[in-house]
Amino acid sequence: MGWPVLRKDPSSFRVTPNLTDYAAAHAGSPWHEARSAMTGLPDGAGLNIAHEAVDRHATGPYADRTALRWLGKDGRSEDLTYALLRELTDRFANVLDGLGVGTGERVFLLLGRVPSLYVAALGALKHRSVVSPLFAAFGPEPIRQRLDLGTGRVLVTSRRQYERKVSALRDQLPALEHVLVVDADGEPPAGTLDLEELMAKAAASYVIAPTDPEDPALLHFTSGTTGQPKGALHVHEAVVAHSATARYALDLHPEDVFWCTADPGWVTGTSYGIVAPLTLGVTLVVDEAEYDAVRWYSILEEQRVSVWYTAPTAVRMLMKAGEQPREGRDLSALRFLASVGEPLDPAAVVWSQEAFGTPIHDNWWQTETGAIMVSNFAAIDVRPGSMGLPVPGVEVALVHRTGEGEGEDPALEILDTPEAEGELALRAGWPSMFRDYLGQPERYARCFRDGWYLTGDMARRDADGYLWFVGRTDDVIKSAGHLIGPTEVEGVLTGHEAVVEAGVIGVPDPIAGEVVKAFVSLYPGFEPTEALLRELRGFARSRLGSAVAPREIVVVAALPRTRSGKIMRRLLKARELGLPEGDLSTLEVGPDDGDPRGSAKGDS
Repeated sequence: MGWPVLRKDPSSFRVTPNLTDYAAAHAGSPWHEARSAMTGLPDGAGLNIAHEAVDRHATGPYADRTALRWLGKDGRSEDLTYALLRELTDRFANVLDGLGVGTGERVFLLLGRVPSLYVAALGALKHRSVVSPLFAAFGPEPIRQRLDLGTGRVLVTSRRQYERKVSALRDQLPALEHVLVVDADGEPPAGTLDLEELMAKAAASYVIAPTDPEDPALLHFTSGTTGQPKGALHVHEAVVAHSATARYALDLHPEDVFWCTADPGWVTGTSYGIVAPLTLGVTLVVDEAEYDAVRWYSILEEQRVSVWYTAPTAVRMLMKAGEQPREGRDLSALRFLASVGEPLDPAAVVWSQEAFGTPIHDNWWQTETGAIMVSNFAAIDVRPGSMGLPVPGVEVALVHRTGEGEGEDPALEILDTPEAEGELALRAGWPSMFRDYLGQPERYARCFRDGWYLTGDMARRDADGYLWFVGRTDDVIKSAGHLIGPTEVEGVLTGHEAVVEAGVIGVPDPIAGEVVKAFVSLYPGFEPTEALLRELRGFARSRLGSAVAPREIVVVAALPRTRSGKIMRRLLKARELGLPEGDLSTLEVGPDDGDPRGSAKGDS
């Protein structure tokens, strides 16, 4: 289907975008400019994420501005100003100091989206600890794995999480010395400490020690197809990219009310659900509750959200909910929408234009990149289905690895012809680039070649420089000499009025090598009749051609997704072919168990 380009009319902008001249910005020094806009620690003592996100605002004109507006699932709400957030994070840093927690030691967070999580994350960064948020819906085994691999010394959690998931594991976690319970109410479980009591006794001021920009700061785990999760380590210098991309890719201005729906257990929920917006002095909305269409529209309306960052899965669920939850809502404050976590269906981009008067702007990045690398920008035309253009300061190339499998390191062939398709590579050295896979130096080294970081994602670049996600290198389907990207096929299928979402894999064929098989879920009101399946096959063939269209389409109640919302194609394929399923620690337990809030594409 030929989706129309959504043109931007500068006269319609309610706020002048931060990025209006893409070419000039890309030719400049955006990382240097972002770094220059930060104050750094007093007396040239370095760069600390928490100082840039909290302290420098708390002593300036934004001191009384709401930094975090928390919406409880029970109807309660709480506002934390920048000044109050500074005091609370100072107290938490002093708690760690009093426990003897040293620089670089790991502090894990296992909490729902409650204020204590945000205070602990920023307070630990002040103390120069390494922060590792965990998704609260994880079961005991993925929690144990990550605490063990990360040598977690401190865990901040709730009574319920501890008693259900952690207490029985303590003897398997010799490094875990301190468990701080946020809701102990004066009676902490055996072997734990009452964090509220410790905070009350801690001093209300804390001086951040000198922090080298290369000091480790954040540890995010990302699952692979097999084996244990990988721990991607980021440093304090990452805040430069967080802040710059919040301005350019999300078009955040200090007066904005910003809602990032991602849970901090995923990299998006930390980079853009905590750090990036606070560096710019915006008001950050945090919703404790799980997805609900009526609630989400209510938050957008009542909180006057102006910039909204969510996930394609959530968008599809809102589409599935229909117009009724949105009817009569005043959403006029909403001026910019963005999405990340998996490729955004072209149909969803067009739906957003119709529903909100503005398209959803897809972007691309990974756990390893730490920040947005490719984006559809506020002032630039949107091509539905495209990831957009590289963020200023990010140099990209499409490459082909040669020589692999011959006992030598691969060489890289740069593909620079129009409509080239290859592996997406980034020139190494951007501020939020991960610095290590924890304990796996050889694996880390294999990600780099000739000065490029090899993402493992296949992409296509059109004649105007827009990038289009094709699939993971191991997802690409090779059929009768054709290289077929599952994303393209999925995007066409979701363009049919009956299809909510689609997952596409290649299955063995004795003649073609592989053929395309699709799994789809349907909107309410549509039944998986043979007539509908014939219609879907014809719909796909008419738009993709017989060589690319699925040979077989299967209707399922729900597709297997990670808890962050991404379709697990590798699991579809493993189940189809009877292969080992690999690491399932991030898999949703059931179609309704999980949170479609989103992560970066490298999380699964």
